[in-house]
Amino acid sequence: MEHGHWLNASLVYLAAAVIAVPLARKLGLGSIIGYLGAGIAIGPFGLQFVRDPDAILQFAEFGVVLMLFLIGLELEPPRLWAMRRSIFGWGSAQVLGCALAVGGVALLLGVSWPVAVVTGLGLALSSTAVALQVMQERNLMGTAGGQAGFSILLFQDVAAIPILALIPLLAPKVQDSGNPWSEALRALAVIVGIIVVGRLLLRHALRWIARSGSPEIFTAASLGLVVGLASLMHAVELSAALGAFLGGVLLAESEYRRELETDVEPFKGLLLGLFFMAVGMSIDFHAVREHLGSVLLLLAGFLAIKALVLWVLARTVAVPGPERPVFTLLLAQGGEFAFVVFQQGADAHVLTESQVSVLIGTVALSMLVTPLLLVVMDRWVLPRYAQQSVDNSPHALTEPQEAPVIIAGFGRYGQVVGRLLYANGLKATVLDHDAEQIASLRGFGFRVHYGDATRLDLLRMAGAASAKVLVVAIDDVDQSLRLVDLAREHFPHLTLVARARNVQHYFALRDRGVTLVERETLDSALASGRSVLESMGWAPERASELASRFRTHSVAQLEALWPHHRDEKALVSMARKGRQQLEELFAQERAQRDDRERP
Repeated sequence: MEHGHWLNASLVYLAAAVIAVPLARKLGLGSIIGYLGAGIAIGPFGLQFVRDPDAILQFAEFGVVLMLFLIGLELEPPRLWAMRRSIFGWGSAQVLGCALAVGGVALLLGVSWPVAVVTGLGLALSSTAVALQVMQERNLMGTAGGQAGFSILLFQDVAAIPILALIPLLAPKVQDSGNPWSEALRALAVIVGIIVVGRLLLRHALRWIARSGSPEIFTAASLGLVVGLASLMHAVELSAALGAFLGGVLLAESEYRRELETDVEPFKGLLLGLFFMAVGMSIDFHAVREHLGSVLLLLAGFLAIKALVLWVLARTVAVPGPERPVFTLLLAQGGEFAFVVFQQGADAHVLTESQVSVLIGTVALSMLVTPLLLVVMDRWVLPRYAQQSVDNSPHALTEPQEAPVIIAGFGRYGQVVGRLLYANGLKATVLDHDAEQIASLRGFGFRVHYGDATRLDLLRMAGAASAKVLVVAIDDVDQSLRLVDLAREHFPHLTLVARARNVQHYFALRDRGVTLVERETLDSALASGRSVLESMGWAPERASELASRFRTHSVAQLEALWPHHRDEKALVSMARKGRQQLEELFAQERAQRDDRERP
């Protein structure tokens, strides 16, 4: 395949992803497992469509670089500076703690101390690609556990400087390995140069490019910027992702931030998928089979050791209890930078080729099993842990409630509903599963209780048997539907008022007999549209009337579409017809208005 036309190779990668990823998601395994499985299937130890995964891996790592650039765009320098203690405090505690623990066990097993040091440092690192992808998919970046995990992952990229400087010092012949401290100083100089030059020139350069009025040139400049920063870091043997992250932070306050995000995002998704496929291809199953016992023991051992250290760290940095299992598992796996560390160890003659094969195979397997372990955790561990957390929470329900209204989910949507009820003298029992948010809301006088509203015993305690209305305002679509099913079965007298995240969620709620459903973005979007009309000269009353009529038409159209939502052809046809009817209605009104205004 590597000697064939590049179109054939592209077809193989795309076909493998298109088949494997939807299948994995349908089985509840997640997209990462789909990409890894696709890579294994087409790689050297599968169908052998691709025989040189290293070349693909080097190219696909650019997906991780783009991801860090986009994350940097979300972090303004003041916010990053505010995170300095968590980055260098928690990050150094994780890297040093895990490296000492893994290296110490290796020494106890009779491994030489240089090998133990390199092994400990390499296995202490986690996969930025897997961890951040999972956190973004689960919307965890804004949680305490997500922020702690991100800080640690960012420090691991920074830790590349001392780690790569240390390995040559462990070589049997240090005099042949150059001066690692001068290389470290050069690396620091490059980082400082990126920060200084970036602050002075980047925004002006983008402004000049934007004046060309060519969107494709701005896209090329966006990619060129990331490639240039990554190349600079690679030239001094540092993490290319760290350079891209710094560039993103420097542009986080610029007026081009959103444009850069829009241009880079599609490339990031595709290349990240290719990166996971390349990791699957790179697993050397021959080496794994040859040293199967050692690999399995090493895999189980380092995952257990890192998990123990991370669990202690999670308790120390006050990661909420329900978030600790996912935080621990995501950071316990090995990382892609470990490949570089171990290869550097081989180049310095600290590790043998056999040791490198075993270590790299172990790290790649850890990246493969982590999404699988997440599935196991979601299905069997987290529900029990959540129940235990509810029982132990200081804000858990301990006495039966008698309020006529129950609000499940007290995020932005639920809070608006709750505040309206409180302002009009109505009492409500509020349930939410975010411990930190509950503590904050209670400080403002809201009586919010910690708990999973999809638990039958908790619903009974909340007073569902005597309440009149249940407001379903949960963020997660699956949990929202689960709560509706539970309420329909055990408390059929309840009037359900539900929030729909999107049209498919709306249809699923209507299928369950819920009639009072509101799409969460409809009214806010119409309010903005009404403001636009007024700004363009429409009278406020007329703008309000038009928005109201549009809302009525939109709701009616959605109700008309609902019985046919499983028939894609009918759905598309009716949607097109509905848009046409609305356009004709507004055209008639415009014509009538013109006739009235004509002298």
